[in-house]
Amino acid sequence: MNFKDKVVWITGASSGIGEALAKAFAEQGAHIILSGRRIKALEAVAAGIATDTMLLPFETTDYDVLPAKIDKARQWKGRIDILVNNAGISQRSLAIDTHPDVHHKIINVDLLAPIWLTQLLLPHMVEAGGGHIVGISSVAGRIGAPLRTAYSAAKHGLIGYMDALRAETELLHNIHVTNILPGSIKTDVSRNALTKEGERRGKSDAVIENGLAPEECARQILEAVANNVPELIIAEGPELMMAQLRQSDPEQLFAMLAQFGAQTAEKYEAGDDD
Repeated sequence: MNFKDKVVWITGASSGIGEALAKAFAEQGAHIILSGRRIKALEAVAAGIATDTMLLPFETTDYDVLPAKIDKARQWKGRIDILVNNAGISQRSLAIDTHPDVHHKIINVDLLAPIWLTQLLLPHMVEAGGGHIVGISSVAGRIGAPLRTAYSAAKHGLIGYMDALRAETELLHNIHVTNILPGSIKTDVSRNALTKEGERRGKSDAVIENGLAPEECARQILEAVANNVPELIIAEGPELMMAQLRQSDPEQLFAMLAQFGAQTAEKYEAGDDD
């Protein structure tokens, strides 16, 4: 992998996969732009990075500020080589009792925000002669995961946008696009997930706590970017099997998910959403 002197812009860089990616790219000699909402957390990440870093905090859904943020990011080193759309938020609630505002917020954060940032940066990548755009989707962007209707909708949509963008830009403009579909990664994704009323859930899942380390996830993402891989599923066991079944045997997958979804819903309604 050769990322020496590449300029990598990572959203959601204050923790989890974003933090691990920032450190992994930096270890390969890249210059890192760290974006997120929590300035103190971004400063802590930057303190652990040896290469040049730029802190560029903002709320991804504050669309009015994005043009100025892009200008500032480009002025730092004169270009952006790799954009990693990583910022996002998950969900833990049944569709039937989820407030519409929850769907609105998740789709806004997980789908519309990365689309808009990419759209604004795209002309500059074309002018520069190329680049690489990474979309951090999810296994839930390939299958319909129970308790995650809004999240699944947003992550499915992100894959569709990125696939169409790749078709338009890869050969004409030398802009590569990589979709990443993580399964259970040991981060705070479950703790930060929204409940049916839009509140922070505040607790993790057993499957997340036993998931892959963010550092291993980051290692696999860097390999995929280095090799211009269009899509990479980072999952093990049943999660990997289900993601693969969506292509090879969707009817079997739907039957499995019907059973799994019913069990999950019953547990949730009984007060056990772990």
